[in-house]
Amino acid sequence: MKKWMKLQLVIILALSLIAAGCSGKPTVENSEKALTIGLTKDVSSFDPHASLNTLTGSVLVNTFDYLVVKDRDGKFKPNLAESWENIDDTTWRFKLRQGVKFHNGDPFTAKDVKFSLERISREKKFTNYRNYKQIKEVKIIDEHTVDIITDGPDPILLNRISRIGAGMLPSKYFQEKGEEEFAKNPVGTGPYKYQEWLRDDRIVLAKNPDYWAGAPKWDKVVFRVIPEESTRTAELMTGGIDIALDVPPSDVKRIEEKEGTHAVQALIKRVLYWVVPTDKGPTKDPNVREAIDLAIDEKAIAESIYQGGAIPTRTITPPDSFASESSLYNQSLYDPARAKELLKQAGYENGLELTVSSANARYLKDKEVAEIVAAMLGEVGIKVNLEILENSKFDEKKNADTFDGLYMNGISSSLNDPASDYGALTSANSKGSSGYSNPEFDKIYSQAATDMNPTSREEGFKKLQQMVAQDRPYIPLFQLKSNYGISDKIIFEPRVDEMLYVEEIKMK
Repeated sequence: MKKWMKLQLVIILALSLIAAGCSGKPTVENSEKALTIGLTKDVSSFDPHASLNTLTGSVLVNTFDYLVVKDRDGKFKPNLAESWENIDDTTWRFKLRQGVKFHNGDPFTAKDVKFSLERISREKKFTNYRNYKQIKEVKIIDEHTVDIITDGPDPILLNRISRIGAGMLPSKYFQEKGEEEFAKNPVGTGPYKYQEWLRDDRIVLAKNPDYWAGAPKWDKVVFRVIPEESTRTAELMTGGIDIALDVPPSDVKRIEEKEGTHAVQALIKRVLYWVVPTDKGPTKDPNVREAIDLAIDEKAIAESIYQGGAIPTRTITPPDSFASESSLYNQSLYDPARAKELLKQAGYENGLELTVSSANARYLKDKEVAEIVAAMLGEVGIKVNLEILENSKFDEKKNADTFDGLYMNGISSSLNDPASDYGALTSANSKGSSGYSNPEFDKIYSQAATDMNPTSREEGFKKLQQMVAQDRPYIPLFQLKSNYGISDKIIFEPRVDEMLYVEEIKMK
C-alpha cells in the first residue's frame, strides 16, 4: 500500500513538472528580467552622431558609452576615460579604460576615439556637427591615451563629449560595414546591445554580459513608441509598460488612485520660449516686443494648461545650468494695461497684426500654449494669425528660417552650458530667425565662450541673459516639469536631463 502511494506521488510530481514546462510560463529561475518604457515618439536614428534629439539620446545612452558622463548633479565622472587633464588652453589629455570591448568583440582603443570624434567634428551633414566643430584633431599618444586638440580655448569640451553626438563607435567594424549597414546593426560598448528596431513601434535591447562595469541589471529593455497620451496611460495601468513618459496632468490622479501604479513629477531642462524677429515687421520696434512680453500671463498658463507643471522664467538658462541668472527665474512681467500703452507709443493704438507659429506637438502642450497666448495678445489689441503646423512641417520651416513672425521654440540645453544656447543670438548666427544684432552682445559672448576662467565666464553669461531680457529677441515662457507614470514594482527617479540610464532603474 505504501509503495503504491509513493508511486502516485512520483507520478503527480512528474505530471506537474511537465505541465509547468508546457504552460509557456517560465519558472522563477528561468524568468526574464525585462523593463518596458513607453516613449512619446520614436528615436530619430541609431547613429549617435546623427541626432540632436533629447529623447533619442535618452535611449542611445544605454548602447553607446561616452568618454565621460555627467551624474545627476551635472558633475563629470569617468566612463570610457578613466582620467583627464587640461594640458593647456587647447589640449585635453585622456587616459582610456583598458579591457573594454564593443558588442561585436572588437577592443576599444585610442583609434576608436579618434575615428568617432573626428567623424562628428568634420562631417557637416550631422545636425550635431555645430557642437563638435571646435575639435581640431584627436592625436593618438598610445593605444590607451589620446589628446583632444581644440580650435582655440574650449572651456566646455567635457560638456561636449558627455552627450549624444560623442558616442564611441567601433572604427574597424564601421569602416568595414559602412554607414548604411551600421545604422541597421549598430554596435557600441554600452550595457545593452541593439537587438531590434521596429520603426514607430518598439526598440528592443538585450543585456551585454561582457560589459566593462559588470553585468547589467536587466535581461531585456523594450522601448515602446506610444504617441497617444491616453493609450500610454492605459498601457501603464494594465501592466503593458513599467514607465510612461510625459503623462498628461489630467491622468496623474487616475494613476495615483490605481493600485499598483504611481506618478512622479520632476523638473526637466526644457524651456519653452518665443523667437521674435528684431529686424523686420512690427516686432522690429522694441516697444512692440515688450508689449508682447507683458501681454502674456505665464502663471495663468502654468496653472491652466500644465496644472502647476511649469515655472515662469525670463531666461532660457534654468537654475540647474551653469551661470543661470537667478533674478530672472520664476518671474513674470504680466501687465496688459502697460502693454496697451507700449503699443500706442509704437504707433499701434488701433492694433496690429502678427503671424504666430507653433508645432502641433513638438514640445509639451505647445499647441495649447500657442492658442492661449494668441488669445492673450488679442486682448491687448494684437490680432494673431495662428499657424499650427505638423511637427515635420514645423521643423522644415525652422531649419529653412522661413517663419513670417514669432515662432515657439524649446531648448533642453544638453550641453548644460549657455555657450550653446546664446550662440544663436550672435549677429553671425541670428539671420533668418531672431535677426538680433548687438555688437556689445557679440563681444561679451565671444569672450565668455572661450574663457577658461569659470568665474569670469559666469559673469559674462549673466550679463548676456540680462541683455536678452531687455532686448527680447527671445521671450521665455517657462521651464517645464514632466509627469512620469511608474509601476509600483519599479524604483525610478527621473533625471533633470531626461536621460533614461536603465542601470539606474531598479526592480523592487
